[in-house]
Amino acid sequence: MKLTSFAALLLISFIGFGQSKIKSPSEFLGYELGDQFTRHHRVVEYFNYIDEQSPTVKVQQYGETYERRPLIYAIIASAENFQNLEQIRQDNLKRAGVIEGTPSTKVAIVWLSYNVHGNEANSTETSMKTLYELINPDNAKTKEWLKNTVVILDPCINPDGRDRFANFFNQYGNNPPNPDPQAREHKEIWPGGRANHYLFDLNRDWAWETQKESQARIKVYNQWLPHVHVDFHEQGYNTPYYFAPAAEPYHEVISNWQREFQTIIGRNNAKYFDEQGWLYFTKERFDLFYPSYGDTYPTYSGAIGMTFEQGGIGSGLNVTTAEGDPMTLKDRIAHHFTTGMSTIEASSINAAKLVDEFEKFNKENSNNSSSPYKTYVIKADNNLDKLAKITAWMDTHSIQYGHAALSRPVKGFDYQTQSQNNFTLSTEDILVNIHQPKGRFITTVFEPTSKLVDSATYDITAWNLMYAYDLKAFALTEKIIVAKAYQSKTSQTSTILSKPYAYIFSYKSLTDVEFLAALIKKGVKVRYAAKSFTLNSQTFDPGTLIITRRNNEGIADFDNTVQATAKSFARNINTTTTGFADKGADFGSGDVSFIKPPKIALLGGDQTSSLSHGSLWHFFEQQIHYPVSVIGTDYFKSIDLWKYTVLVVPDGNYKILDEGTLDMIQRWVSDGGKLIVLAGGLNSIADKKGFALKEYATDDKKKDAEKKDKEAKEKEGLMKYGEAERKELSKNIYGAIYKVALDKTHPLAFGLGDYYFSLKTNELHYDFLETGWNVGTIKGKTKPLIGFAGYKINKKLENTLSFGVEDKGKGQIIYFTDDLLFRSFWENGKLLFSNAVFLVGQ
Repeated sequence: MKLTSFAALLLISFIGFGQSKIKSPSEFLGYELGDQFTRHHRVVEYFNYIDEQSPTVKVQQYGETYERRPLIYAIIASAENFQNLEQIRQDNLKRAGVIEGTPSTKVAIVWLSYNVHGNEANSTETSMKTLYELINPDNAKTKEWLKNTVVILDPCINPDGRDRFANFFNQYGNNPPNPDPQAREHKEIWPGGRANHYLFDLNRDWAWETQKESQARIKVYNQWLPHVHVDFHEQGYNTPYYFAPAAEPYHEVISNWQREFQTIIGRNNAKYFDEQGWLYFTKERFDLFYPSYGDTYPTYSGAIGMTFEQGGIGSGLNVTTAEGDPMTLKDRIAHHFTTGMSTIEASSINAAKLVDEFEKFNKENSNNSSSPYKTYVIKADNNLDKLAKITAWMDTHSIQYGHAALSRPVKGFDYQTQSQNNFTLSTEDILVNIHQPKGRFITTVFEPTSKLVDSATYDITAWNLMYAYDLKAFALTEKIIVAKAYQSKTSQTSTILSKPYAYIFSYKSLTDVEFLAALIKKGVKVRYAAKSFTLNSQTFDPGTLIITRRNNEGIADFDNTVQATAKSFARNINTTTTGFADKGADFGSGDVSFIKPPKIALLGGDQTSSLSHGSLWHFFEQQIHYPVSVIGTDYFKSIDLWKYTVLVVPDGNYKILDEGTLDMIQRWVSDGGKLIVLAGGLNSIADKKGFALKEYATDDKKKDAEKKDKEAKEKEGLMKYGEAERKELSKNIYGAIYKVALDKTHPLAFGLGDYYFSLKTNELHYDFLETGWNVGTIKGKTKPLIGFAGYKINKKLENTLSFGVEDKGKGQIIYFTDDLLFRSFWENGKLLFSNAVFLVGQ
């Protein structure tokens, strides 16, 4: 790292640079790039080596992965710009409106991100080559580019996934490499290297920041806000290279210049690919809509955000493609290196325009936003934990919010009713207007509906956080000024009685679940109220947690344990001297149930969706901090299931759930076990003997559905080949939000409102349970509140089950048609899932 005095060090470094040649990656590593996959620690060593050798490179660690690998980035600049790096950074933030002042420099900032998916492994190799050429004294072109451009390289966004892949290949790869696509080295074992430690797709996590890698990256990204950002990927090895411009749909907040510069980059890339005769495609497949990608998040923050995709997944060091051509790692490195350098070149040529348009983008955000909704109001009477989480999330993205100067009547779109309603704006409500640097990003995550010009998208089409958090909130077309800084509300703890008969706690949020889990781990016996009750003129809702002194005599310093735990989670402590309720059940009633500590088994392995499994694993370990045993599908049949009280089956395709295994699971449920099955896992038990879940509850319903399908097909006539893709859309759901009616009297729905807003990412539909509890249902004619779903699937969803409970012997089976923890950003789904784990069946 650079030491003082800077000027003296700069002189010494330049002398040293002339005396000893800086090693190329191949010279440093001892092998040619492309001959093997470099483990992450060696990549870090090379970047640090360049930092030590070059006076114009600065390498910094910005975070650490779950497996404790460092996250680093390198800043490369000319000698003059290197001396002014901090000024350049601050000037850029001034242009963005993040800090005040007049800029004195005009330098473009290009950020290249590599290897967000661990098994798309050529890009980290490419990062070393790119770094070297940017500081290579013999490279006249890069010297010229760096005169007006600062380059930032993140060599590996996902070190844990990359090393998982590199270790796999180094273990199973043939020597010499085998180009046969069927060879073992081309077939990764579950879960593969794509995702991070907890099996999250980090390229879908930019906005939500559920993972520590994303949290660290967003923090440093927003300290720079580059003008150009490229996210390097790989796709199947039989597919040619993809680069910008992106496919439709583009979100409507994207500026004309952002669209135009995508084409400038694309044409510059094409020039070099044409020279080599390399195949490529543009304007297909990869769109700019979902806000949590490595191209869209930068785009909505003012950058030219782009994805570059090299064919290469599964190709190892060398593979024979479907066309009979060899595809080597060296080829892939050459392609990524070319587009990376081409991007820097085009950015340098257009540096002044890039800087000016970035400033224009942000001035339009602050002064002339074209989005119809100008202000978002989050009501102060929402659950305080939800307010704390949504404001903390906004803080990480530098979103500005606060309070209005005066209370007054206003009108806006009501997220709870999906209609325009009058309401009173309070000076305690949270006010977010879009006239600020992050205005367009705010629009994409909060707007009541998103304009979708093309329904054939690459990802989900709905993600609204007002629904994800189930917030009482409004969207206003009126611009309301944030006049006062935000003042968070805190819960008021009642007077704590000495040695009370019982402690009483609200149960309405995930933080309450964390608190419950902490108490259970400390051995505290907790109960919950199955119905509302009134005590000392205060009414408590179903789900309220009750901790009696009775049955907790074995807890040393019981009162201090409960109170200290409550304070550590900022819980409001209510106490009582009696278990006699003014209204409702007394504390010894059968309607006040003891929560037996769950012993949880989570299914994992090659028949589960790694993403679904990972979100559940992360939920237990990192969010509620409760022990879970991961059980592999390869040995599930041989375990003693009776050691556990809860079995969670993630989304997946389960061959192991054959007739014999399902019989065993049903016996375990009848003996008191609790089976929780999510999304695609239901396919393995629906319509099977002994399970109440049916696609059609009766044969007559099935015949009627088949008749309607046949009539619709005859009416449509023969399908043309060119219409096939569009016709298929009518049957599919692309991540849309539906309004689900709740049976609030059932423990599965405790802590929730009258409705649950569900993010549906599949087309599963089942009839109401004839023997069981239909807790969440979609009734009557339906369509999404936001997002795309085809008209045919919407018809099939009419009068269907979203989630329900089947009582079986002493146990329960809980059916969830949706993956509640999908990407871990749907906050209300976490409470619903927690109810299944902790409350149902007690």
